[in-house]
Amino acid sequence: MAQLTVDIGGRPGIDCRGFCEYCYFKRVKEVPPLGCQYCLPFKKGCDYCSRSVQEHYSGFKSFRDVADDTLARLNTMNEDISRVTISGGGDPSCYPQFGDLIELLSSMEAPLHIGYTSGKGFDSPKIAKFLIDNQMSELSFTVFSVNPLLRKRYMHDPSPEVSLSILDELCGAIDVYAAAVVLPGINDGEQLMETCQWLEERGAKGIILMRFANSRENGLILGNEPVIRGQRVHTPEEFRDLVTDMAGCFPQLKISGTPLWDPQIGSPFTIRHEPDLIEKLPWITRRASIITGSVAAPFIREILLQCGGGATVIPVKKDIACLITIEDLKDLNLARLEKTVIIPGRAFVHDREASVVLSADGVERMVVRGPEMLTADAETSMGMTRNEVLSLELEGFADLIRTINQYGQPG
Repeated sequence: MAQLTVDIGGRPGIDCRGFCEYCYFKRVKEVPPLGCQYCLPFKKGCDYCSRSVQEHYSGFKSFRDVADDTLARLNTMNEDISRVTISGGGDPSCYPQFGDLIELLSSMEAPLHIGYTSGKGFDSPKIAKFLIDNQMSELSFTVFSVNPLLRKRYMHDPSPEVSLSILDELCGAIDVYAAAVVLPGINDGEQLMETCQWLEERGAKGIILMRFANSRENGLILGNEPVIRGQRVHTPEEFRDLVTDMAGCFPQLKISGTPLWDPQIGSPFTIRHEPDLIEKLPWITRRASIITGSVAAPFIREILLQCGGGATVIPVKKDIACLITIEDLKDLNLARLEKTVIIPGRAFVHDREASVVLSADGVERMVVRGPEMLTADAETSMGMTRNEVLSLELEGFADLIRTINQYGQPG
């Protein structure tokens, strides 16, 4: 069985009825290409790290183009379709031919899934029944708060009561996963309790709580920090505790958070609690420095120490490893680095530039990329079982250790 993703295009902040107050695409500047794993060795910059990362679309694709592209892709597939996912840079609820699109895709007689919507484009309560009648089986809905005044103020939803009534009806009929960026003092505390209780009572499957990002250290890499001047941000530890408290209060609702954590599964890095699985990992036989984000560093260090040491885990001043840029590498104390340095597979760094920066003290260092993923964040683990997460982590750490042993320096 195969899955089909239908990309409708669209631009953040434009094809979604305006930026939400907290949107990390708000005030994005034109920045030079960041560099990434897809760049050619001799050229910094490719389509992914110069255009796609900023979601530079010209706008929503025409309905005809979406239909033609979908038909062409179907003709190349030899398997039955198990699920159709609608995605894009804009909000699907704001797609001009949304009804026609849903009717077209439902004719495939496969379950439909909307990967993200704010619901800001839904102006009629009838949309809920329309979606249910047309194969919609799962939807990820940014709720922010069930307080209509807060939705209107911070999401700029022109009809928050209608959006919430649609969410209410969908929760009782299909798999709904809500999402909320949490602004301290705005939609946390009693407001968040009210939102989680509302969702649990109506039968939502879960909610992903997303820590607000307001600085380069939090992960803003497109020159647009701060998103909201003066707005406080939870520390990772505060956020982990908030997620834990909410999960304890609402056991019927799967509550997880990003960057920390999934209380039900124990991720990220739940493998650290599984000594039998860690014993299956290769033994580290060489030395290397592992560059990672500040959130992941203590977990990775704990796991690698159980595999023989030899790997020095060094965090940069960036919470999330896959959002590391060349600026983060420039801030490192090079004297702490081994001659082999492993950077995250998805880091926004050009390999050659990283080698130059990390060898600036006159010590020539080899820079290699590690695995793309070592664990599952909340957005990934929400649809996974604990065994699936453990399998992903086992594979990721085995790959990392093999990289250390292949490229590292003799012990």
